[in-house]
Amino acid sequence: MRYEGGCHCGAVRYSVEVDLANPITCNCSYCSKRGSILAFAPAGNFSLEKGESSLTEYRFNTKRIAHLFCSTCGMQSFGRGAMPDGTEMVAVNVRCLDGVDPNTLTTQEFDGRSR
Repeated sequence: MRYEGGCHCGAVRYSVEVDLANPITCNCSYCSKRGSILAFAPAGNFSLEKGESSLTEYRFNTKRIAHLFCSTCGMQSFGRGAMPDGTEMVAVNVRCLDGVDPNTLTTQEFDGRSR
């Protein structure tokens, strides 16, 4: 399904075709503090509509994921990286998708702390 989303202040906006059947929560040091719910989409299913110049990047640990957040409001609404097979993907923070109630989703726990 196609969704619209973005940061809190509206400086960053995007559209994405993503399946919300199995979003994840991650217990790594970064994700557990952030509290986001993530859904993954192929990079070709994601379109940044506005805000490229407002994005700031943060990488940690293996530095494989570009955690991108708005330099105005600080919200990380998505990140970019690659799947284990090398396919480029976008990790969307489901909490930042317009009209999606995260309380209606069944999430899977990902053990990022052990990686």
